[in-house]
Amino acid sequence: MDPATMTSLITALAFVLVLVVIIVKTAVIVPQRSEYVVERLGKYSKSLQAGLHILIPFIDKVSYRRSLKEEVMDVPAQSCITRDNVSVTIDGVLYIRVIDAMKSAYGIDNYYLAASQLAQTSLRSAIGKIDLDKTFEERETINAQVVLAVDEAALEWGIKVMRYEIKDITPPSTVMNAMEQQMKAEREKRAEIALSEGDRQSRINRSEGLRQEAVQISEGEKQKRINEAQGRAQEILLVAEATAQGLEKVAVVINQPGGAEAMNLKVAEQYIDEFGNLAKENNTMIIPVDLANMGGMVAAATEIIKKTSAPKKAPAKKKAAAQSTPPSSVGGFAVE
Repeated sequence: MDPATMTSLITALAFVLVLVVIIVKTAVIVPQRSEYVVERLGKYSKSLQAGLHILIPFIDKVSYRRSLKEEVMDVPAQSCITRDNVSVTIDGVLYIRVIDAMKSAYGIDNYYLAASQLAQTSLRSAIGKIDLDKTFEERETINAQVVLAVDEAALEWGIKVMRYEIKDITPPSTVMNAMEQQMKAEREKRAEIALSEGDRQSRINRSEGLRQEAVQISEGEKQKRINEAQGRAQEILLVAEATAQGLEKVAVVINQPGGAEAMNLKVAEQYIDEFGNLAKENNTMIIPVDLANMGGMVAAATEIIKKTSAPKKAPAKKKAAAQSTPPSSVGGFAVE
């Protein structure tokens, strides 16, 4: 190959190489959700958004590349002292996002370290204002206080603090043992209260059942007595009605021919029977004065029955008849 051709080839290669370098230096592709900071001769020039950009070679330079996505960073564990002077170890997670690439590049040297340190100091300040028991209950309040403190300072750094979350709260072993004993005592207390409440309710239920049972028994006894009384009253009425009807029939028979003689015979039989029964049942006997005058007794009884069954007369005539009729004697006893 002659020298001229060799020189032309070398020149062409050099031109291609320079062109490639120029393209690399001038053409910049920015990914989505990213932002590049361009310096011109060492001074901030502009920020490049997502897309293809052409820079001036050897003059413009991409100095900082920032991602606009939300980033997660661990906050190292640290020892914090609560208001009641108990030391606890707490670590957390911080979520941040770059909102201004230029401020994040020139506002602070390392915004990751700055945000982490500020989150730790803010957490110590928040923990120092509350007691140990409240640290487990007020996590959301503590997280909000840390986010507010870090976000206020991070505005000058071009970043936005999205949220902060406490990962673990670890008290000393002595405090853990005391808390476990406290929780055990609280559980036992709740168990005793539950048992007592159950026993109380059981007693109330039993007493209520006994009361209802007594009420039901008394109601049943009341109804039983009412029914028995109504039955006895009905029985008395029926017996009285039957007796009245029987007496009416006896009165009708007496007024018929031969009825008086039959009645005398029946009265005499009943008298003798009852007197005989009296002698069987008692050791002491009451004997009429005129025991032999049984006929007079029967006649007196017959006269009483006739008067009872006879139709009623005028009051004046009754009075006259009463004055004219001498008193009868039944077994030695006077009968008017």
